[in-house]
Amino acid sequence: MADSGPNMQGTPAGPVLVYDRIGSNKRQTWLMMALFVAVVGAFATVVALVLGLPIQAAPLVFVALGAYAMISYYASAGVALAVSNAHEVTKEQEPDLYRVVENLSIGSGLPMPRVYVIEDSAPNAFAAGRDPKHASVTATRGLLDKLDHSELEGVIAHEMSHVGNYDIRVMTITVVLVGLVALLSDFFMRWAWFGSGSRRSNDDRSGGAYAILIVIAVVLAILAPLAAQLIQLAISRQREYLADASGALLCRNPDALARALEKITADPEPLKEANKATAHLYFSNPLHDHKSFLNGLFDTHPPVAERIRLLRAM
Repeated sequence: MADSGPNMQGTPAGPVLVYDRIGSNKRQTWLMMALFVAVVGAFATVVALVLGLPIQAAPLVFVALGAYAMISYYASAGVALAVSNAHEVTKEQEPDLYRVVENLSIGSGLPMPRVYVIEDSAPNAFAAGRDPKHASVTATRGLLDKLDHSELEGVIAHEMSHVGNYDIRVMTITVVLVGLVALLSDFFMRWAWFGSGSRRSNDDRSGGAYAILIVIAVVLAILAPLAAQLIQLAISRQREYLADASGALLCRNPDALARALEKITADPEPLKEANKATAHLYFSNPLHDHKSFLNGLFDTHPPVAERIRLLRAM
């Protein structure tokens, strides 16, 4: 089974072994966590210096961020599921979905993941977890209602491939790290504006410090969304191509997977439970209704037409 490096459009161009992808995903997870601690810690230190706080407190900031990153490693899947309003189901509650996941788990040689459902009428799915032993597969109610058995099997096979390739580790942790970047951006923006307003009677030194803080907060508010998108681009488009190819071989029906992509993309209903922090997890981009140049530029999903073309060529 082979993957490929992307060309300018993100389309596969040359072979890379699946084992290379698994190793890359493991390394990328730790690298992303380290960069998160370094960048956010550096920003917090600058803010502390502007406010006149002692530099001796800086190591505590990095320790706290390191602890947050490690907690994210273990808790990120739960956060992603909670944010998506997913609930776990049993074989008795959802026999068709559970049986499909069970059969594909046996066929792929992977441990049986936990099975979740999102009560949303838009068809979609995602996998989450830190490794195959701690994985989950989630389907929306719309996916179960609107796809036939072979199409559902194709989508779940795609998600099981994300599990086997360890894509889920870096994809799931990104949800928590990107979410914190967005929260920090909003927090410092509000703090700077309200803080400066309440200190207009202070001396010039204090006023100057808070003026600098306002500038930093405004810059962060502008750059944070772009930084978050760039972090999500670590969840590269070629992961989806590889999962499509692996999933098609696992279910032995690439046309069913292509039909599922067509149905999901054509469905007009928005996925209310999705947001920009979790969008990259899904089988198909759940924010496809929000058309803009930047959305296309920073989209972590490859073009649907190209995915379908490659599947039909198998």
